[in-house]
Amino acid sequence: MDWGISIRRACQALKFDTSTYHYKSRRTGQAPLEIRIKEICETRVRYGYRRVHVHLRRNGWKINMKKTRRIYSELGLQLRNKHPKRRVKAKLRDDRQTAVGPNDVWAMDFVHDQLATGKKLRILTVVDTHSRYCPATDARFTYRGEDVVQTLESICKGTGYPKTIRVDNGSEFISRDLDLWAYANNVTLDFSRPGNRPITASSRPSTASFGPNA
Repeated sequence: MDWGISIRRACQALKFDTSTYHYKSRRTGQAPLEIRIKEICETRVRYGYRRVHVHLRRNGWKINMKKTRRIYSELGLQLRNKHPKRRVKAKLRDDRQTAVGPNDVWAMDFVHDQLATGKKLRILTVVDTHSRYCPATDARFTYRGEDVVQTLESICKGTGYPKTIRVDNGSEFISRDLDLWAYANNVTLDFSRPGNRPITASSRPSTASFGPNA
């Protein structure tokens, strides 16, 4: 309804400062920041707000930890860990490109096998998606993030560092050790959607068994 009085007189009647009425917030909207946080959590489904904050700072976002945590909580992302990992939906990034040369894109995953004695093996396989060259098939009884870094560093000394490595959301691949190694060597970790495998070869245990006399 139009009362037919000026803003100044209305503010005087309400004892309201006119400068407050005309004030325009200078704060930038947080919509782009929310979108970026969602993108990080969609591809890194097991990251908490602290790891998300590290990635934001690396990408040039000037934001403190408290704001990251607040937005992270407002978006309900902290509830991800209450559900099984396979039920979390994540979309592939639209900017994923096909490899155009050697060391452009690698794919990395684990293959499992078992000795005749029943002891299980984990074999880290690394494949260049362009040349199909496999620079590493490293078998160990146990594998941690630091072991993955050790294997990658040993093969990169001879073949060079890749631009991108496609991995799933396994605990070894989301570790801080691999994250710091990739950041230090300018390697992008391209996380796949949960349920998809980064390597086309089957990761099921093979029928062959290795015995002491094999």
